[in-house]
Amino acid sequence: SKLTFLGQLEMTWKNRVHFHPLLVRILHKSRLRYYGKPEKKMDMPYQAYFEVADGSGMMSMVLWNSLCPEWYNSMKVGTVLLLEQYAVKASYPFKTQPTPGDSQMKRFATIEISLNVRDPPTKISIIPEEMVKPEWGLPEVKYRFITRSELDDLPNNYSCDVIGLVTFVGRAERQRKKEHGEDFWLYRWAHAIDGTSDQPFILQLYATSQPDVFEHIHPMTYLVCTQMRVVRDLTEDPSSTVYLTTSNESQIFITGCHKGQPYTKDTKVKNFIQWTKTQNEANQMKKTVIGGYYPFPRPPNNFLKY
Repeated sequence: SKLTFLGQLEMTWKNRVHFHPLLVRILHKSRLRYYGKPEKKMDMPYQAYFEVADGSGMMSMVLWNSLCPEWYNSMKVGTVLLLEQYAVKASYPFKTQPTPGDSQMKRFATIEISLNVRDPPTKISIIPEEMVKPEWGLPEVKYRFITRSELDDLPNNYSCDVIGLVTFVGRAERQRKKEHGEDFWLYRWAHAIDGTSDQPFILQLYATSQPDVFEHIHPMTYLVCTQMRVVRDLTEDPSSTVYLTTSNESQIFITGCHKGQPYTKDTKVKNFIQWTKTQNEANQMKKTVIGGYYPFPRPPNNFLKY
């Protein structure tokens, strides 16, 4: 069928009602957002953002309401979609922006693709990877993997991807979303090592829309976390308090989820796998810890500072 490009869409969207189909690859995926309120009667008040790209650049795509439970889990990073009968709207200015793995990629930030059950009813097709043709010119998913030895030189809020062997995982903890609100975020602390430093990655992992993965992070798991943000306490000794926290677009993968993921081709991931083959499993097992209370960042050593 006759296709359109994201770049053409940005130039012509105001003068059109019907759009030609789009062929895009998903590069980033946000957590699922529930926006229901007691006074509003909506069946499925869900929303999820994706960043999709073709040969011309990258644009946000929003999945609305009942399409979320139907499609959210099938739409993975790297999935190729054929979209028909979608809507185009001016983009929402306050949403979070993932950091693209390819810094050269053009970003179309003024509009977003809207997928709804009606007005118009969107038709979504997933193209299997083996049927994707090189001549379609779809970009590959690119990552920003770092090693533990590189982390100490990175600035606050830097966006990166990490892979490591889990040596510690804490219990699930809760944090209020608002000071006096009823809603909580759920998170847990984890440590992961990659052989490039004596220090582990310290990871603050919030429960995103992957409860099955969040609950099964165990010591000795190969853990991949994407779109993590560097957090440094610049007031204290910056090197001692550096850790990574999840962002709205973070994806977490554990042993059993890695097969077929785009990051398996990344050089740093391959280097990590080579390192794990040199390790003695029994020796590493002795150093692992699970559960318990983990106060981090640590309180100061003397009470006056505290």
